[in-house]
Amino acid sequence: MKIKFLGHACFRIEAADGTAIVTDPYEPGGFGGAIGYGRIAEPADLVLITHDHADHNYARGVPGNPRVLKGNGTQTVKGIEVRWMKAFHDPRRGAERGEMNLPVFAVDGVRLCHCGDLGHVLEMREVAALGPVDVLMAPVGGLFTIDAQGATTLMERIRPRLFLPMHFKTEKCGFSLAKVEEFLRGKENVKRMPGSEVEVTKDRLPPATEIVVLSPAL
Repeated sequence: MKIKFLGHACFRIEAADGTAIVTDPYEPGGFGGAIGYGRIAEPADLVLITHDHADHNYARGVPGNPRVLKGNGTQTVKGIEVRWMKAFHDPRRGAERGEMNLPVFAVDGVRLCHCGDLGHVLEMREVAALGPVDVLMAPVGGLFTIDAQGATTLMERIRPRLFLPMHFKTEKCGFSLAKVEEFLRGKENVKRMPGSEVEVTKDRLPPATEIVVLSPAL
């Protein structure tokens, strides 16, 4: 599969057969221009939305008339099974910013989890409920989500084969988030890709967690 980081918490995941999934699409220009990433131009078959905030739920901006899924048990579209796990947008179990849902799904035999605006570190019982995760996409910028320290603890608990940082400060993001460098500080097994895309196959996953940093495509 190919995983492209479009920006903020939005990725486009394309399977070997061409089936395309977009996660948490943002509204360009949303929040008074704080979301400066460009319009999504590539079509998708499926859109996964972790929660209803404008920087994560703009499904109508995704071309291709995709099927839109939000957290509710287990759903299957085009042969891709999506299992949702309840989580929260803040460290007070939703008292500040409400609930959200993490999708866990498999593409080409690789299991992925997208953490949306996760605001707390998952407890070990929650990690066990997730099951094995090969590719973890998680926020690292703090403010509205877990910060660098929280993301590090999450990564150490889940132990994915690939960790893709998201929801961090860039020149196109007006939120007061931390830059990805804060999360990367002192870490080993970091690979900075020259662009926005990485190709992932089950037989080429690294034996230990590798952090893969992608640049926003839009």
